[in-house]
Amino acid sequence: MSDDNQILIPPSFFAVYTDARQRLSEPIGVVRERYEICEDLASHLVGHAQIQHHTEVPVESEILRRIHAGLLAPESGVSAAEATWVVRRLAELLGWEDPELPEPKSDAS
Repeated sequence: MSDDNQILIPPSFFAVYTDARQRLSEPIGVVRERYEICEDLASHLVGHAQIQHHTEVPVESEILRRIHAGLLAPESGVSAAEATWVVRRLAELLGWEDPELPEPKSDAS
C-alpha cells in the first residue's frame, strides 16, 4: 500500500504526535488530518493577530499568549500540544519572535 499524499508534515508537527521512542502515537492519516486543521487554523489567525496588533494590543508576545489561552479551551477543538504548535506556527507566519509558552503535555487528540 503506497502513501500518495503530497502534503509534507514538518518535523515540528510530527513531534506533537511522537512518543519518547520517536514512534507516532496516532496513525499517519490522523496526524495528517490534524496537521491540515492546525495549519489552516494558524493561517486563519494571521489576520486576527494583525488586527489586534494594529488596534488593541501592540505587544506581539501578548497577542500570541492570548490566542494560546483561547486555544487551550476545550471547545477550541485542538489539544494543548496542538495549540502550542499553532501559536508557534502563527508567529512564524507573521515573522514575530517565537513566544515563550508553557511546554504542552503529551495529550495528542
